[in-house]
Amino acid sequence: MIDQSVTITHLDQAVTEWIEGEAQRTGQSVEAIVRWLLVQGMEVARHQGTAQRYHDLDDLAGTWSAADAVVFQQALDDMNQLDPTLWQ
Repeated sequence: MIDQSVTITHLDQAVTEWIEGEAQRTGQSVEAIVRWLLVQGMEVARHQGTAQRYHDLDDLAGTWSAADAVVFQQALDDMNQLDPTLWQ
């Protein structure tokens, strides 16, 4: 590990208070909380950078007509009917 110091200025008061509160709550130093936040941010960025976006269904988006929507809703309505004999 490289021993490198970083100074962060102009933090929002709410952010500062949250970091200090988290440090107090966990019994860790402010620096430890900030290091943890940086690592968490790196993990999120890494995940977003590797998440693959698929476009194989793009052609289907917005292609239903009003009649298609009515037929689909009727099919759903039929499936939502309860058969009272099944609940005896």
